[in-house]
Amino acid sequence: MPSSTPCSLVVMGVAGSGKSTLANAVARRLHRVCLEGDDFHGDTNRRKMAEGHPLTDDDRASWLAQLCEQLQQQPAAVLACSALKRSYRQQLRAASPGLRFAYLDIAPAPAHQRVDARGGHFFSARLMASQFDTLEPPIDEPGVLHLDALRPLDELVAQVAAWVPPP
Repeated sequence: MPSSTPCSLVVMGVAGSGKSTLANAVARRLHRVCLEGDDFHGDTNRRKMAEGHPLTDDDRASWLAQLCEQLQQQPAAVLACSALKRSYRQQLRAASPGLRFAYLDIAPAPAHQRVDARGGHFFSARLMASQFDTLEPPIDEPGVLHLDALRPLDELVAQVAAWVPPP
């Protein structure tokens, strides 16, 4: 009898794409734990972003390691995480067999408007250009659902819920 490994999901995209909103809604719908990737940034990274400085791969190394650990400890979780580079996604996949990604595709103008509209977040709107410069869209990567970030939330939740296998 084949064993079934629970499948985690990463809701990914640039800042302002709606990662956290969608991840929380999907987690509620599927009765799963939701993890917020931003919660795992250290104070140095938060301060750097608040000052308008983009993070480097070195800055993100410990953050990614913590996310990998969380995915190993909590199979079938839903993680809101930018996962901007292919190498970051490969690292997350290595930590969580069967990991899937829901990619929220959004143009710069609406993403910037969304970031400007939210308050109380350490991410500076001055970093929007760096998000798009860093983004390596997950084209032709396995286990990726491409979503239009401007679609209604209930539609996006339904798409993801129908696509993710049960734990």
